[in-house]
Amino acid sequence: MAIQSIRLFGDPVLRTPAAPVVDFDKELRKLVKDLTDTMLDAPGAGLAAPQIGVGLRVFTYYVDERLGHLINPDLDLSADLDEDGEEGCLSFPGLSFPTPRAIRAVAKGFDMHGEPVVLEGTDLMARCFQHETDHLDGILFIDRMDPKQRKLAMKAVREAEWGGLPAPTVRLSPHATGGRAL
Repeated sequence: MAIQSIRLFGDPVLRTPAAPVVDFDKELRKLVKDLTDTMLDAPGAGLAAPQIGVGLRVFTYYVDERLGHLINPDLDLSADLDEDGEEGCLSFPGLSFPTPRAIRAVAKGFDMHGEPVVLEGTDLMARCFQHETDHLDGILFIDRMDPKQRKLAMKAVREAEWGGLPAPTVRLSPHATGGRAL
C-alpha cells in the first residue's frame, strides 16, 4: 500500500487546474493505486490527484460499494440541483456543509489503460463525480456555496484544529475526518 499525504485547504495545488493525462503508462497505474489506497485509508468517498499533490486529471471514488477511478473526466449534469446535500472533503477534515449539486451526472473519461469509460450516477455518486471533477479544475466545494453558507464554512475552517496551518500536508486518520468525506 502507498498511502500519500492529503493536502489541506490553503495548499496552492488545490486551486491549480490539473493537466490532462496523455500517457497511460505504469506511472499512471501507480498513481491510481496510490489514490485508491489513500482514499480508502482516510476513509473517503472520493479523492482527486491534486489532493495528494499531483496535478493530473485523475480521481478515484468509493460510493455505494462501487470502487473505481476516472481519468480526464467530462461531466454532463442534470438541471436539477439538490440544494440540501451535505458535503465534506478530505482536504477540509471533519467539516461538512450543505452544497448544491446536480442530482444526476454522467461522467465520461478513460480508465487507467486508456479505454473509454462512461459512468452514470445519482445522489451521492453524482455529487462525488462533481466534487472530484471540481478538484481537477481548481474549484473547492466551498466555492459552490451561497455567500452566507460560505462565510460560515470559512469561520469553521479558521476554528478547525488544522485551520491555522500554512499549506499543510498531513496524513489523516479515519478519526480526523469524522468519517468518510469526498
